[in-house]
Amino acid sequence: MLLSVIIICIFLPKQPRFRFEYEKGKIWMHEDLIAPYNFAILKTPAEIKADREQVLRAVYPVYDNHIAMRNEETERFLNELENKWKGSGLEDKEMSVYSLMVTQILSHVYNRGIIALTKKFQIDGEHYTFNLVTESVTERKNTAEVYTRETALAYANTIIDDRKAVTEKEWLKSIVGDYIQPNYIYNERLTDKLEADALASISTTRGMVQRGELIVASGSMVNNEVFQKVESLRVAYEEEARIGGDRKVVVVGQFLIVGLVVTLLMVFLYLFRIDVFSNNRLLSLILLVVTGMLVVLSWALKLQLSSLYYIPFCIVPIIIRILFDTRMALNIHLLMVLVSGFFVPNSFEFAFLQVTAGMVSIYSIKTLIKREQFLLSSLIILITYFIAYLGIILIRDGSIADIGYTSFVPFVVSVLLTLLAYPLIYAFERLFGITSDVSLMELTNTNSSLLRELSYKAPGTFQHSLQVANLAEAAIYKIGGNALLVRAGALYHDIGKMQNPQYFIENQTKGYNPHDGLTFEQSAQIIIAHVNKGIDLAHKHQLPESIINFIRTHHGTTRTDFFYNAFIKEFPEKIVDEQEFRYPGPIPFSKETAVLMMADSVEAASRSIKEPDAENISNLVDKIIEGKLAQGQFKNSNITMQEIETIRAIFKRMLMSIYHVRVDYDAKKTKASN
Repeated sequence: MLLSVIIICIFLPKQPRFRFEYEKGKIWMHEDLIAPYNFAILKTPAEIKADREQVLRAVYPVYDNHIAMRNEETERFLNELENKWKGSGLEDKEMSVYSLMVTQILSHVYNRGIIALTKKFQIDGEHYTFNLVTESVTERKNTAEVYTRETALAYANTIIDDRKAVTEKEWLKSIVGDYIQPNYIYNERLTDKLEADALASISTTRGMVQRGELIVASGSMVNNEVFQKVESLRVAYEEEARIGGDRKVVVVGQFLIVGLVVTLLMVFLYLFRIDVFSNNRLLSLILLVVTGMLVVLSWALKLQLSSLYYIPFCIVPIIIRILFDTRMALNIHLLMVLVSGFFVPNSFEFAFLQVTAGMVSIYSIKTLIKREQFLLSSLIILITYFIAYLGIILIRDGSIADIGYTSFVPFVVSVLLTLLAYPLIYAFERLFGITSDVSLMELTNTNSSLLRELSYKAPGTFQHSLQVANLAEAAIYKIGGNALLVRAGALYHDIGKMQNPQYFIENQTKGYNPHDGLTFEQSAQIIIAHVNKGIDLAHKHQLPESIINFIRTHHGTTRTDFFYNAFIKEFPEKIVDEQEFRYPGPIPFSKETAVLMMADSVEAASRSIKEPDAENISNLVDKIIEGKLAQGQFKNSNITMQEIETIRAIFKRMLMSIYHVRVDYDAKKTKASN
């Protein structure tokens, strides 16, 4: 506990926190806020964005005029013309006419200027104003006044078409384009410098609040203007506190807050989950998860992430829910959000979003049956985030037009990161020896190697285990408990019978009983041994301890009454050692193991009913459960008499359904009338 508190306090931000909570569009619930000192009113992000756009519009792009390009391209044309002329088939006397005309075209277009338009500056249309630098002299021009390469080529083609003396117009057009290139070249470096200088001159403030001035009165509405003043005061306060605040005092406050929350968590575990409280391994896991998430939050605050909603807070309640239970997951999540609220901006908004999303994440996996629930849970969490955040925006801004859809991106990222809970659960299971619902789902797959082996070697026991699983699961689901755990325990509780399957009646064929050649003590010991053999087999196949507990306790400390009574009847004069006929135990110590004991005994006994009618089934169930109660088999289980009555009714109804017993409604009516 102490180590967790210290680690959390080390990583949390150390500057004092602004003590007022406020939201745009809400009533100011505190006392009148008077300015304690002079401070500047900060511009809103929208105002700064508008200023940036305005400043950038006033900065014209810079282009360099390459004067030499005209002479270079003209000279290149003249040098290459003779070679191109020879391949054209034209007469030599026409070459001077063509040469003169192209020279005039090049001189005209280069003198006017050829520019390559930059899309970045085409904000209000195709053309824009720019600064042209010619030998250190700057003049302002518009792109409409100069040529682009395309318009220069169009001009050249028009001139060529208009000259009657030119007979090979297409040939001449094809070569003119090779010598028309932009001579107004965009100077990106200089333009970027001008833009940077202009942006640096933008003021981030707009006016001042004087000391003693009323910022907002108690009970008044926090409108846009008031919100910006209070926000400016918060920034000024935190900056001043960062420079001049006493960090030691802040650390003491953090230690008290975090220590109190961790203590509350320990009290909760002591009162409601003493099994976890007394297990240092499980305590370490819980504190590791909570500490890790709060360290991630501290890291995000120090990095000043654009949104704290990128952090997958729902990963904690999902991990705790799957590894432990719903109540613990909700309690830990609430305590963790309470601590986080002291250090995040807009703490009420943050707490509301995280609490609602955390509750939904817990509820959506209350009963984990299929892996698809993971993805469905993530989708429900995302929808919850969207609805809650949209509601907050509408309350705060009072307008749907101001909604920035990019504001929802952090929630998408958060939910995607939440899926990391599932590999983390696997890692925690291996490191801390816990069995989660995910592992239980895998264990209940009847295609697993151990259950397949059971179905081959002891098919009768396998069918018995399936029926017990159905009975126990239905009962525990009704009274409240871990249905997946009890189903998995039921499927594996009799795996020890694989060693000598023929000695158990459900696997025997007619006409042969291997017990006929054994003494009653030997037969009893073979039957009793299936418990320890099952435990050994479970350890060999690395089954979780929570499943092995079902194997240990499913007979408790009961007797093998058949062989015990047969021994008494056969040898009434002998002194019997009852321990030779009694299972070693322990007795069930949880609601789930108690339900399995009842389901196992009831299902096995129901197979011996010769006439399975409603009365016989009811009497059988009552007799078996009363017998277990009389022997004190449930005294260590957290199960009530009311729950046992519910279990009786479920077992009776299900067994009647299994044996196709019809209820005599006329008899019921007659009995009711009497």
